[in-house]
Amino acid sequence: MKYIDEYRDKQLVEILIRQIRDEVTRKWTIMEICGGQTHAIMKYSLQDLLPEEISLIHGPGCPVCVTPVEIIDQAVELGGKPNVILTSFGDMMRVPGSHTDLLSVRAKGGDIRIVYSPLDVIDIALSNPEREVVFFAVGFETTAPAVALAIRQAHKKNLANFSVLISHVLVPPAIEVLLTSADMRIEGFLAAGHVCTVMGTHEYIPLSERYKIPIVVTGFEPVDILLGIQKTINMLENDRYGVENAYPRSVKPEGNIAAQDLLQEVFVSCDRKWRGIGVIPGSGFTLTDDYIRFDAGKRFKLHHIVAEESERCISGKILTGQKRPSDCPAFGAECTPEKPLGAPMVSSEGACSAYYRYHLRMC
Repeated sequence: MKYIDEYRDKQLVEILIRQIRDEVTRKWTIMEICGGQTHAIMKYSLQDLLPEEISLIHGPGCPVCVTPVEIIDQAVELGGKPNVILTSFGDMMRVPGSHTDLLSVRAKGGDIRIVYSPLDVIDIALSNPEREVVFFAVGFETTAPAVALAIRQAHKKNLANFSVLISHVLVPPAIEVLLTSADMRIEGFLAAGHVCTVMGTHEYIPLSERYKIPIVVTGFEPVDILLGIQKTINMLENDRYGVENAYPRSVKPEGNIAAQDLLQEVFVSCDRKWRGIGVIPGSGFTLTDDYIRFDAGKRFKLHHIVAEESERCISGKILTGQKRPSDCPAFGAECTPEKPLGAPMVSSEGACSAYYRYHLRMC
Protein backbone atom coordinates (compact mmCIF):
# COMPACT_ATOMS: atom_id res chain seq x y z
CA MET A 1 0.00 0.00 0.00
CA LYS A 2 3.05 2.28 -0.35
CA TYR A 3 1.47 4.56 -2.94
CA ILE A 4 -1.77 5.18 -1.06
CA ASP A 5 0.26 5.83 2.12
CA GLU A 6 2.04 8.64 0.27
CA TYR A 7 -1.14 10.02 -1.33
CA ARG A 8 -1.75 13.63 -0.25
CA ASP A 9 -5.45 13.09 0.54
CA LYS A 10 -5.01 9.83 2.43
CA GLN A 11 -7.32 10.99 5.24
CA LEU A 12 -10.17 11.60 2.77
CA VAL A 13 -9.54 8.17 1.28
CA GLU A 14 -9.90 6.59 4.72
CA ILE A 15 -13.16 8.46 5.37
CA LEU A 16 -14.65 7.33 2.05
CA ILE A 17 -13.56 3.73 2.60
CA ARG A 18 -15.31 3.75 5.99
CA GLN A 19 -18.47 5.17 4.44
CA ILE A 20 -18.45 2.49 1.75
CA ARG A 21 -17.88 -0.27 4.32
CA ASP A 22 -20.74 1.06 6.43
CA GLU A 23 -23.16 1.10 3.49
CA VAL A 24 -22.46 -2.13 1.60
CA THR A 25 -24.52 -5.20 2.56
CA ARG A 26 -24.15 -7.50 -0.44
CA LYS A 27 -22.05 -8.16 -3.54
CA TRP A 28 -22.03 -5.47 -6.24
CA THR A 29 -20.20 -5.27 -9.58
CA ILE A 30 -19.19 -1.82 -10.83
CA MET A 31 -17.44 -1.01 -14.10
CA GLU A 32 -15.18 2.00 -14.50
CA ILE A 33 -15.33 3.09 -18.12
CA CYS A 34 -12.12 5.10 -18.37
CA GLY A 35 -8.66 3.61 -18.68
CA GLY A 36 -7.24 6.54 -16.71
CA GLN A 37 -9.41 5.46 -13.80
CA THR A 38 -8.21 1.87 -14.22
CA HIS A 39 -4.60 3.02 -13.90
CA ALA A 40 -5.40 5.00 -10.74
CA ILE A 41 -7.24 2.00 -9.24
CA MET A 42 -4.25 -0.23 -9.90
CA LYS A 43 -1.59 2.30 -8.88
CA TYR A 44 -3.20 3.01 -5.52
CA SER A 45 -4.49 -0.54 -4.92
CA LEU A 46 -8.03 0.79 -4.44
CA GLN A 47 -9.63 -2.61 -5.01
CA ASP A 48 -7.66 -3.97 -2.03
CA LEU A 49 -8.95 -1.16 0.17
CA LEU A 50 -12.59 -1.81 -0.69
CA PRO A 51 -14.77 -4.38 1.07
CA GLU A 52 -14.71 -7.76 -0.64
CA GLU A 53 -18.38 -7.39 -1.60
CA ILE A 54 -17.42 -4.78 -4.23
CA SER A 55 -15.93 -5.99 -7.49
CA LEU A 56 -14.47 -3.45 -9.92
CA ILE A 57 -14.23 -4.47 -13.57
CA HIS A 58 -12.55 -2.56 -16.34
CA GLY A 59 -14.40 -1.23 -19.39
CA PRO A 60 -13.50 -0.22 -22.96
CA GLY A 61 -12.49 3.29 -21.94
CA CYS A 62 -9.20 3.43 -23.79
CA PRO A 63 -9.65 4.88 -27.30
CA VAL A 64 -6.22 3.70 -28.39
CA CYS A 65 -7.09 0.17 -27.29
CA VAL A 66 -10.37 0.00 -29.21
CA THR A 67 -8.92 1.34 -32.46
CA PRO A 68 -9.40 -1.58 -34.89
CA VAL A 69 -6.48 -3.37 -36.51
CA GLU A 70 -7.44 -2.28 -40.03
CA ILE A 71 -7.26 1.40 -39.06
CA ILE A 72 -3.75 0.81 -37.70
CA ASP A 73 -2.91 -0.93 -40.97
CA GLN A 74 -4.29 2.03 -42.91
CA ALA A 75 -2.10 4.38 -40.89
CA VAL A 76 0.90 2.11 -41.47
CA GLU A 77 0.28 2.22 -45.23
CA LEU A 78 0.03 6.00 -45.19
CA GLY A 79 3.15 6.32 -43.05
CA GLY A 80 5.15 4.39 -45.61
CA LYS A 81 4.20 6.61 -48.55
CA PRO A 82 7.11 8.91 -49.62
CA ASN A 83 4.84 11.92 -50.24
CA VAL A 84 3.00 11.66 -46.90
CA ILE A 85 3.76 13.13 -43.48
CA LEU A 86 1.71 11.12 -40.97
CA THR A 87 1.09 12.73 -37.59
CA SER A 88 -0.55 11.43 -34.44
CA PHE A 89 -0.30 11.32 -30.65
CA GLY A 90 2.56 9.37 -29.12
CA ASP A 91 0.24 6.65 -27.81
CA MET A 92 -0.33 5.38 -31.33
CA MET A 93 3.32 4.74 -32.22
CA ARG A 94 3.62 1.22 -30.79
CA VAL A 95 0.07 -0.06 -31.22
CA PRO A 96 0.39 -3.27 -33.25
CA GLY A 97 -1.37 -3.65 -36.56
CA SER A 98 -1.49 -6.90 -38.53
CA HIS A 99 2.24 -6.99 -39.21
CA THR A 100 3.95 -3.91 -37.79
CA ASP A 101 3.49 -0.60 -35.96
CA LEU A 102 4.07 3.06 -36.77
CA LEU A 103 7.32 3.24 -34.80
CA SER A 104 8.80 0.48 -36.97
CA VAL A 105 7.64 2.25 -40.13
CA ARG A 106 9.34 5.43 -38.91
CA ALA A 107 12.53 3.48 -38.20
CA LYS A 108 12.50 2.38 -41.84
CA GLY A 109 12.32 5.97 -43.08
CA GLY A 110 8.63 6.87 -42.94
CA ASP A 111 7.98 10.51 -42.06
CA ILE A 112 5.86 9.92 -38.97
CA ARG A 113 5.70 12.69 -36.40
CA ILE A 114 4.35 12.85 -32.87
CA VAL A 115 2.27 15.96 -32.15
CA TYR A 116 0.69 17.25 -28.96
CA SER A 117 -2.23 19.01 -30.61
CA PRO A 118 -4.11 18.55 -33.91
CA LEU A 119 -3.62 22.28 -34.44
CA ASP A 120 0.14 21.65 -34.77
CA VAL A 121 -0.64 19.64 -37.90
CA ILE A 122 -2.03 22.74 -39.60
CA ASP A 123 1.38 24.41 -39.25
CA ILE A 124 3.10 21.30 -40.62
CA ALA A 125 0.80 21.30 -43.65
CA LEU A 126 1.40 25.02 -44.27
CA SER A 127 5.18 24.46 -44.05
CA ASN A 128 5.11 21.48 -46.45
CA PRO A 129 2.76 22.47 -49.30
CA GLU A 130 4.32 19.91 -51.66
CA ARG A 131 3.43 16.95 -49.41
CA GLU A 132 0.25 15.37 -48.08
CA VAL A 133 -0.07 15.81 -44.30
CA VAL A 134 -2.37 13.41 -42.44
CA PHE A 135 -3.45 13.46 -38.82
CA PHE A 136 -4.38 10.08 -37.34
CA ALA A 137 -7.28 11.09 -35.09
CA VAL A 138 -8.02 8.76 -32.19
CA GLY A 139 -10.02 9.47 -29.06
CA PHE A 140 -13.36 9.78 -27.35
CA GLU A 141 -15.45 12.94 -27.23
CA THR A 142 -12.64 14.47 -25.15
CA THR A 143 -10.17 14.97 -28.00
CA ALA A 144 -12.68 15.29 -30.86
CA PRO A 145 -13.29 19.07 -30.44
CA ALA A 146 -9.60 19.86 -30.99
CA VAL A 147 -9.63 17.71 -34.13
CA ALA A 148 -12.81 19.44 -35.32
CA LEU A 149 -11.19 22.83 -34.75
CA ALA A 150 -8.15 21.82 -36.81
CA ILE A 151 -10.41 20.63 -39.63
CA ARG A 152 -12.36 23.87 -39.56
CA GLN A 153 -9.13 25.87 -39.70
CA ALA A 154 -7.94 23.78 -42.65
CA HIS A 155 -11.26 24.56 -44.34
CA LYS A 156 -10.90 28.30 -43.74
CA LYS A 157 -7.31 28.29 -44.98
CA ASN A 158 -8.33 26.14 -47.97
CA LEU A 159 -5.55 23.66 -47.19
CA ALA A 160 -5.48 21.13 -50.01
CA ASN A 161 -2.73 18.95 -48.51
CA PHE A 162 -4.33 18.29 -45.09
CA SER A 163 -6.55 15.33 -44.19
CA VAL A 164 -7.58 13.25 -41.18
CA LEU A 165 -7.70 9.48 -40.71
CA ILE A 166 -10.60 9.30 -38.26
CA SER A 167 -11.06 6.71 -35.53
CA HIS A 168 -13.09 8.69 -33.00
CA VAL A 169 -15.47 6.68 -30.82
CA LEU A 170 -18.35 7.63 -28.50
CA VAL A 171 -18.96 6.35 -24.98
CA PRO A 172 -22.78 6.03 -24.56
CA PRO A 173 -23.30 3.49 -27.40
CA ALA A 174 -20.55 1.31 -25.92
CA ILE A 175 -22.23 1.37 -22.51
CA GLU A 176 -25.48 0.27 -24.11
CA VAL A 177 -23.77 -2.66 -25.84
CA LEU A 178 -22.33 -3.78 -22.51
CA LEU A 179 -25.73 -3.50 -20.82
CA THR A 180 -27.41 -5.64 -23.49
CA SER A 181 -24.72 -8.34 -23.47
CA ALA A 182 -25.84 -11.68 -22.09
CA ASP A 183 -22.28 -12.31 -20.86
CA MET A 184 -22.12 -9.24 -18.65
CA ARG A 185 -23.27 -8.52 -15.11
CA ILE A 186 -22.80 -4.82 -14.44
CA GLU A 187 -24.79 -3.13 -11.70
CA GLY A 188 -23.29 0.34 -11.81
CA PHE A 189 -21.00 2.49 -13.97
CA LEU A 190 -18.33 5.05 -13.19
CA ALA A 191 -18.46 7.40 -16.19
CA ALA A 192 -15.40 9.26 -17.46
CA GLY A 193 -15.19 12.80 -16.12
CA HIS A 194 -13.21 14.26 -19.02
CA VAL A 195 -15.75 13.03 -21.58
CA CYS A 196 -18.58 14.58 -19.54
CA THR A 197 -16.65 17.84 -19.27
CA VAL A 198 -17.27 18.13 -23.01
CA MET A 199 -20.60 16.36 -23.44
CA GLY A 200 -22.28 16.94 -20.06
CA THR A 201 -24.33 14.32 -18.24
CA HIS A 202 -27.59 14.38 -20.20
CA GLU A 203 -26.55 11.60 -22.61
CA TYR A 204 -26.45 9.12 -19.73
CA ILE A 205 -29.92 9.82 -18.37
CA PRO A 206 -31.81 7.74 -21.01
CA LEU A 207 -29.39 4.83 -20.47
CA SER A 208 -29.83 4.94 -16.71
CA GLU A 209 -33.61 5.07 -16.98
CA ARG A 210 -33.87 2.41 -19.68
CA TYR A 211 -31.71 -0.12 -17.85
CA LYS A 212 -32.46 1.07 -14.29
CA ILE A 213 -28.78 1.38 -13.44
CA PRO A 214 -26.73 3.97 -11.52
CA ILE A 215 -24.21 5.96 -13.56
CA VAL A 216 -21.88 8.23 -11.59
CA VAL A 217 -19.58 10.71 -13.33
CA THR A 218 -16.18 10.35 -11.70
CA GLY A 219 -12.74 11.96 -11.85
CA PHE A 220 -9.32 10.35 -11.80
CA GLU A 221 -7.81 10.90 -8.37
CA PRO A 222 -8.29 8.17 -5.71
CA VAL A 223 -10.67 10.46 -3.81
CA ASP A 224 -12.69 11.08 -7.01
CA ILE A 225 -12.97 7.38 -7.77
CA LEU A 226 -13.88 6.39 -4.22
CA LEU A 227 -16.49 9.16 -4.08
CA GLY A 228 -17.95 7.77 -7.31
CA ILE A 229 -18.00 4.27 -5.82
CA GLN A 230 -19.60 5.53 -2.61
CA LYS A 231 -22.37 7.31 -4.53
CA THR A 232 -22.92 4.21 -6.70
CA ILE A 233 -23.13 1.90 -3.67
CA ASN A 234 -25.52 4.29 -1.93
CA MET A 235 -27.84 4.21 -4.94
CA LEU A 236 -27.62 0.43 -5.29
CA GLU A 237 -28.21 -0.27 -1.60
CA ASN A 238 -31.25 2.04 -1.62
CA ASP A 239 -32.65 0.56 -4.85
CA ARG A 240 -32.22 3.81 -6.74
CA TYR A 241 -30.89 4.55 -10.19
CA GLY A 242 -30.05 7.71 -12.07
CA VAL A 243 -27.09 9.87 -13.06
CA GLU A 244 -25.06 11.62 -10.37
CA ASN A 245 -22.06 13.90 -10.72
CA ALA A 246 -19.13 13.17 -8.39
CA TYR A 247 -16.84 15.46 -10.40
CA PRO A 248 -18.59 18.87 -10.19
CA ARG A 249 -15.35 20.88 -10.19
CA SER A 250 -14.95 19.94 -13.87
CA VAL A 251 -18.31 18.68 -15.14
CA LYS A 252 -21.47 20.74 -15.64
CA PRO A 253 -24.76 19.04 -16.56
CA GLU A 254 -24.85 20.81 -19.92
CA GLY A 255 -21.16 20.25 -20.67
CA ASN A 256 -19.22 22.54 -22.99
CA ILE A 257 -21.83 23.94 -25.38
CA ALA A 258 -19.29 25.59 -27.70
CA ALA A 259 -17.40 22.31 -28.09
CA GLN A 260 -20.63 20.43 -28.77
CA ASP A 261 -21.64 22.96 -31.44
CA LEU A 262 -18.25 22.53 -33.11
CA LEU A 263 -18.62 18.74 -33.08
CA GLN A 264 -22.07 19.00 -34.70
CA GLU A 265 -20.69 21.31 -37.38
CA VAL A 266 -17.78 19.10 -38.41
CA PHE A 267 -18.85 15.55 -37.50
CA VAL A 268 -21.84 13.28 -37.81
CA SER A 269 -22.27 10.01 -35.95
CA CYS A 270 -21.70 6.73 -37.77
CA ASP A 271 -21.33 3.03 -37.07
CA ARG A 272 -17.80 2.27 -35.89
CA LYS A 273 -15.84 -0.95 -35.40
CA TRP A 274 -14.17 -1.36 -32.01
CA ARG A 275 -11.09 -3.55 -31.64
CA GLY A 276 -12.00 -6.85 -30.05
CA ILE A 277 -15.68 -5.91 -29.80
CA GLY A 278 -17.03 -5.43 -33.33
CA VAL A 279 -19.23 -2.82 -34.95
CA ILE A 280 -21.26 -0.67 -32.54
CA PRO A 281 -24.05 1.32 -34.24
CA GLY A 282 -23.77 5.08 -33.91
CA SER A 283 -20.57 4.84 -31.89
CA GLY A 284 -18.21 6.90 -34.03
CA PHE A 285 -17.69 10.17 -35.85
CA THR A 286 -17.26 10.77 -39.54
CA LEU A 287 -17.11 14.07 -41.42
CA THR A 288 -20.15 16.02 -42.55
CA ASP A 289 -20.61 16.77 -46.24
CA ASP A 290 -19.09 20.25 -45.81
CA TYR A 291 -15.82 18.76 -44.58
CA ILE A 292 -15.74 15.35 -46.29
CA ARG A 293 -12.83 16.38 -48.53
CA PHE A 294 -10.57 16.16 -45.47
CA ASP A 295 -11.28 12.43 -45.02
CA ALA A 296 -7.94 10.64 -45.52
CA GLY A 297 -9.64 7.27 -45.91
CA LYS A 298 -11.50 8.50 -48.97
CA ARG A 299 -8.65 10.62 -50.31
CA PHE A 300 -6.19 7.72 -50.30
CA LYS A 301 -8.80 4.99 -50.95
CA LEU A 302 -7.86 3.06 -47.82
CA HIS A 303 -11.16 1.38 -47.00
CA HIS A 304 -10.21 -1.77 -48.91
CA ILE A 305 -7.72 -2.60 -46.12
CA VAL A 306 -9.26 -5.13 -43.75
CA ALA A 307 -7.63 -7.20 -41.03
CA GLU A 308 -8.41 -9.89 -38.49
CA GLU A 309 -7.75 -9.72 -34.76
CA SER A 310 -4.93 -11.80 -33.32
CA GLU A 311 -6.26 -15.12 -32.02
CA ARG A 312 -3.64 -15.04 -29.27
CA CYS A 313 -4.87 -11.72 -27.87
CA ILE A 314 -7.99 -11.65 -25.68
CA SER A 315 -8.22 -7.85 -25.67
CA GLY A 316 -11.92 -7.99 -26.63
CA LYS A 317 -12.80 -9.85 -23.46
CA ILE A 318 -10.58 -7.55 -21.41
CA LEU A 319 -12.11 -4.41 -22.93
CA THR A 320 -15.61 -5.63 -22.10
CA GLY A 321 -14.74 -6.67 -18.56
CA GLN A 322 -15.26 -10.40 -19.14
CA LYS A 323 -11.61 -11.14 -18.36
CA ARG A 324 -8.85 -9.41 -16.43
CA PRO A 325 -5.43 -8.93 -18.05
CA SER A 326 -3.92 -11.44 -15.62
CA ASP A 327 -6.37 -14.07 -16.99
CA CYS A 328 -4.63 -13.95 -20.38
CA PRO A 329 -2.13 -16.81 -20.90
CA ALA A 330 0.15 -14.44 -22.85
CA PHE A 331 0.15 -11.66 -20.24
CA GLY A 332 3.63 -10.78 -19.04
CA ALA A 333 5.20 -13.59 -21.05
CA GLU A 334 4.40 -13.62 -24.76
CA CYS A 335 2.78 -10.17 -24.43
CA THR A 336 4.79 -7.36 -22.82
CA PRO A 337 5.10 -3.60 -23.43
CA GLU A 338 8.22 -4.31 -25.48
CA LYS A 339 6.48 -6.96 -27.60
CA PRO A 340 2.72 -6.38 -27.32
CA LEU A 341 0.12 -8.62 -28.89
CA GLY A 342 -2.58 -6.00 -28.46
CA ALA A 343 -3.12 -2.30 -27.87
CA PRO A 344 -4.12 -2.57 -24.16
CA MET A 345 -0.53 -3.53 -23.33
CA VAL A 346 1.06 -0.39 -24.84
CA SER A 347 -1.51 2.36 -24.36
CA SER A 348 -1.05 4.67 -21.37
CA GLU A 349 -4.73 3.98 -20.57
CA GLY A 350 -4.72 0.27 -21.35
CA ALA A 351 -5.79 -2.19 -18.67
CA CYS A 352 -3.01 -4.63 -19.57
CA SER A 353 -0.34 -1.94 -19.22
CA ALA A 354 -1.83 -0.98 -15.83
CA TYR A 355 -1.67 -4.58 -14.62
CA TYR A 356 1.83 -5.03 -16.00
CA ARG A 357 3.10 -1.84 -14.37
CA TYR A 358 1.35 -2.10 -11.01
CA HIS A 359 0.01 -5.62 -10.49
CA LEU A 360 3.30 -7.36 -11.31
CA ARG A 361 5.08 -4.90 -9.03
CA MET A 362 2.91 -6.05 -6.13
CA CYS A 363 3.19 -9.79 -6.81
